[in-house]
Amino acid sequence: MTSCSAIPEDWRTPAFLKSGEEELDDRLPEVSGEFGKQPKVDFSGKAPPQEQVSGVVEKGSGENELIRDNDIIQADVVEYQWTAEGKAKRTQSTYKADAPILLNLGQLNDDLTGSLVNQPVGSRVVYAFPPQDPAQAQQQGQPSPEPGSSVSVLDIHDRYGESEVVSGEQKSDGGDGLPTVKQPGHDEPEITIPEDTDPPGKLQTEQLIEGQGPKVESGQQLVVQYTGVQWKNGETFDATWTRQGAEGVPATFIIGDGQVIKGWDKGLVGRKVGSRVLLVIPPDLAYGDSAAQQGAPEGTLVFVVDILDAVNSAPPEQQSGGGSGGGGSGGGSS
Repeated sequence: MTSCSAIPEDWRTPAFLKSGEEELDDRLPEVSGEFGKQPKVDFSGKAPPQEQVSGVVEKGSGENELIRDNDIIQADVVEYQWTAEGKAKRTQSTYKADAPILLNLGQLNDDLTGSLVNQPVGSRVVYAFPPQDPAQAQQQGQPSPEPGSSVSVLDIHDRYGESEVVSGEQKSDGGDGLPTVKQPGHDEPEITIPEDTDPPGKLQTEQLIEGQGPKVESGQQLVVQYTGVQWKNGETFDATWTRQGAEGVPATFIIGDGQVIKGWDKGLVGRKVGSRVLLVIPPDLAYGDSAAQQGAPEGTLVFVVDILDAVNSAPPEQQSGGGSGGGGSGGGSS
């Protein structure tokens, strides 16, 4: 699924924290079908529960791929509105759109993550959520909720964990008028700006590691680790490695549609998943002459980006506010 490197040896869990099949709450609908394909969900003889209920329908395999509480996970989701006993309608399917969601577990509450954390990748999880209070919805300026419970079935395809980087050794360290980059292991890269050298006037990209995955397409969701420094002083202004409360957790954003600065859109589209890329971005493709007024870094910017994965995005009318959120786009945001 991705060209990311293996989990560091000393982070691996020696055995599953929970073993064997767990009994599902009998208030949940019956979920069947092959993992990785749209599930069959049977609501026969069951009424919508009045409290949140969840459970693991199917455990994945692989003790080295357990989901952690600050991971970003990639999942396909099928949603239903459960209106009465034995009655429900499907409201959304990422399988139909061929556009999995990315969920940042560090931004979700324990009620949602409890059924996911310590489960292996390849697991299928089902949630039933109680009806929303109409008065509460009105108070929050939301439309009146539909009657009944909502149901979500998640197939967990991948996880992106703390300090994850692309695999392979650098074939280039940059240099020759560009910054040099050293990044041993699962640590923040060391970026050195060349002394007494003017920054290039045009966008420069250098492939430090060439990935073996598919090429990044405009409009996809990217999962990345990155560090950004200013050419003028070499100081780091933003990095996934040092983000308070989420140190080393990758970021996610949509590439090629203006969500990030132009230098990212131009420099990352067409690169292969699994690549490490050096970007040297002139001001006109970064924050321009008004950077200081925006509170953004000024001048030529330098980024080292590990492309951990690229995932299709849902059409705009199918995107929800929290569904595809990840770590944010940080220093590359426009």
